[in-house]
Amino acid sequence: MSERVIPLVDQRIAALAAPQPPEPIAATGVLLDRRGRALRDLRISVTDRCNFRCSYCMPKDVFTKDYPYLPHAALLTFEEITRVARCFVAHGVRKLRLTGGEPLLRKNLEILVEQLAALRTPDGAPLDLTLTTNGSLLKRKARALRDAGLQRVTVSLDGLDDAVFRRMNDVDFPVREVLDGIAEAQAVGLGPIKVNMVVKRGTNDDQILPMAHHFRGTGIVLRFIEYMDVGATNGWCMDEVLPSAEVLARLQREFPLVPLQHSAPGETAERWGYAGPDGRHDPALGEIGLISSVTQAFCRDCNRARLSTEGRMYLCLFADRGYDLRALLRSGASDEALISAIGAIWQGRSDRYSELRAALPADARAQRRRIEMSYIGG
Repeated sequence: MSERVIPLVDQRIAALAAPQPPEPIAATGVLLDRRGRALRDLRISVTDRCNFRCSYCMPKDVFTKDYPYLPHAALLTFEEITRVARCFVAHGVRKLRLTGGEPLLRKNLEILVEQLAALRTPDGAPLDLTLTTNGSLLKRKARALRDAGLQRVTVSLDGLDDAVFRRMNDVDFPVREVLDGIAEAQAVGLGPIKVNMVVKRGTNDDQILPMAHHFRGTGIVLRFIEYMDVGATNGWCMDEVLPSAEVLARLQREFPLVPLQHSAPGETAERWGYAGPDGRHDPALGEIGLISSVTQAFCRDCNRARLSTEGRMYLCLFADRGYDLRALLRSGASDEALISAIGAIWQGRSDRYSELRAALPADARAQRRRIEMSYIGG
């Protein structure tokens, strides 16, 4: 059994200054990093707070009631977020995902949604605008978000059994309220909805089949995520990772499944469709996804950048340092300067932590000062 060590660290390590290259980098709509990966997806964290205390993200013994969250003045305003997003779109971003923490805790979030929904690509196309949530506030906010222009939601749900779910969220929150939130989101047209289940061996892996039975045929895509070593406070150890191959084997013993093609470049999930009597995928039965960052790294096609709630740009979910765009925003920099800085940062990107993880000694992984997922978003 691997030794569990939970360090108490400040997740907000000093940021790097956003570079200003000697020759400005203009936006052409195609921005490639050192490995030839195009920038297409921006994940925007709008808060570092959450009302859950899931052990794999914000364990209660670290994120206590006295934890020093960012003051409101440190957060990017909605106007600042929209301005930065517009600069990313100029470089080729086509998808914006709002995340957190729990993004629905950010007051008046629908105002930001409306601003982002008005953005267009250089050729005039609307963006794919979506949001990831734990679902606790979704029932009361779904319609306002849809009316503001949000297109889709992804809901984190780690089990159907109420006792398991309450133990996973560690704040005694009932699963029924999340399910009601999913139903309301579906009713108002926030879809197709995806449900993400983080699987921990020995903790909630008995929920794999109940979750599959529940969402099969509902039009909701259920995705199983390997428990990852994100951040430094979740006490991650490989013993608790249930490989996606084993998840798939359990599902295939219960359901006939057929492999599906990726739906978009850089997609993280391996897709499997439920088969009908003819052995072919039956769209009415739906599909599942497997996200295997630990056992099957997908760094090769990663097209995602992350913007933290205080305006730092991160190049990887497992990053240990971000670039300070807020300083540029609040020092009067032009859009051209922001675009050039973003271009220089992405062009210098070579991150591929998930590919390298297996070759790293356990002590090297433990000592790496990764930023917490609750700070830069999943």
